[in-house]
Amino acid sequence: MLGEKNITYVYREYSEDKLSRDELEELFTKLARRPRDLLRRGEAKEFRVAETDSDAEVLDKMAVHPTLLQRPILVNGAKAALGRPVENLLSVL
Repeated sequence: MLGEKNITYVYREYSEDKLSRDELEELFTKLARRPRDLLRRGEAKEFRVAETDSDAEVLDKMAVHPTLLQRPILVNGAKAALGRPVENLLSVL
């Protein structure tokens, strides 16, 4: 969608260039969401994310297992949006 609108962006391959724990914390601040809000349920079971895990514990697990995080996510300065649905990305442009 961004390419169709001639919007320049940088794609980060999350599986090869994992987000650090600090980057994840900053990302959730920009999203104004809790880590559990963007947790992929299937992967959560696979990587043993418990319902009782704290936000800090979920972030720690996301840093090790990036597939736990829903995506795509667009970051633009101090704002970020989950691209599901893809139209959400327009809110941060």
